[in-house]
Amino acid sequence: MVDYAVLVASAVLYAVGIVAQSVAARRAGNRPGAGLGLLARLAADRLYLLGFAGQVGGFALAFFARASLPLYLVQAASSSAIGLATAFGVVVLGWRIRTGEAMTLVLLASGLVVLAGSSSASVATDLPPAGVAALAVVVLGTGLAMIPAGRAGTFLPAAVLSGVAFAVVAVASRTLAHLDLVALPGNPLTWLMLAAAVLGQASMAAALQRGPAAAVVATADATTIVLASVTGIAVLGDHVVGGRGPWVATGLAVVVCGVLLLGVQSRAGAPALAGEAA
Repeated sequence: MVDYAVLVASAVLYAVGIVAQSVAARRAGNRPGAGLGLLARLAADRLYLLGFAGQVGGFALAFFARASLPLYLVQAASSSAIGLATAFGVVVLGWRIRTGEAMTLVLLASGLVVLAGSSSASVATDLPPAGVAALAVVVLGTGLAMIPAGRAGTFLPAAVLSGVAFAVVAVASRTLAHLDLVALPGNPLTWLMLAAAVLGQASMAAALQRGPAAAVVATADATTIVLASVTGIAVLGDHVVGGRGPWVATGLAVVVCGVLLLGVQSRAGAPALAGEAA
């Protein structure tokens, strides 16, 4: 139960970070200036710093949760934090929400309940050298693919590459999470994970230059959930409660659809996180 509490706390911190950074960025955006000037103002904004701390804390707790919880549950919960952030904004800050968005939040919650009821705690199987080499090839391929993706006229290629890179981060951290922290700097997988994280952020930035933020994040998150979950079950030995494999597949499909629906709704002009305060 402690592991599940850590996972819930991770999602809450992610949600708090999303809300705080969203409000701070919107508030700073009402003043003249952009680019480095905007970043400088945000760095001096306590609310934005609170949001950043929430994001860092959420990542750290998600890392520790992966020590014993399957990737399909951790990634689904992390990616659904935007739904929790939306609910928080509606209840606490008075953000307006449409019927379709409310139904999407219910969809996300339902998928998470199904996944939580089907998951079984376990320590990940260590990746063999061939597995580490395969992840390195994926990271290298992602880096090379960023060049044509950055020239594309749509955000989709870069957003998908971001999801692939973050899937590598998830797989690597699932393997590393049960090790002693002092042993992490000497493990090549740690540096591969960090390289994938940098590539993921770079691809995300490229995608954000070409598409709406929620649509970009939704595409990347959906890609990460699918790839990390399949790898976790097929390679890392992630456990499923006996006879509930179809439930996991259904829960993942529901969460992925919910995440993508949030992106579609935002792209259509009704972003939950960008709604005006009442």
